[in-house]
Amino acid sequence: MPGHWEGDLIMGAGNRSAIGTLVERSTRFVILLHLPGRHTADEVATAMIDRMSELPDHLRRSITWDRGVELADYERIQLALRAPVYFCDPHSPWQRGSNENTNRLLRFWFTKGTDLHAWDAAGLRRVQDTLNRRPRPTLDYRTPAQALTELLTREVATTT
Repeated sequence: MPGHWEGDLIMGAGNRSAIGTLVERSTRFVILLHLPGRHTADEVATAMIDRMSELPDHLRRSITWDRGVELADYERIQLALRAPVYFCDPHSPWQRGSNENTNRLLRFWFTKGTDLHAWDAAGLRRVQDTLNRRPRPTLDYRTPAQALTELLTREVATTT
């Protein structure tokens, strides 16, 4: 069922900078969160609400996150997006397997030990779009963008 998201932060040098990552489980569609300042709970919540509000309601069914303090404002996220937020068990990254795999792919652009503040919102959108146009074996070599488009087209056809 579409609309279930996994999320985490990719940390920069010395944990002083970060980029938020969200991956939709069924389509592997990626949303990157620009965190230009710090990565406090308020900033992460604001960025997540802003970006995920662009999605139709039925594509915001749930969010599963790691146990980091950056999601301490999860109640505000739940209220704004009308989607429950779940947290993984400690030391259980496999509970967000799609996100872990995506973060590994994203390290091609966001190498460990670099300052992620160097990335602006437009740059993150380019990386996000590039990854969403990359064919995936798990999607029978369709791209996440194609999978999401097919899903939305199918849903529109069933409601009309």
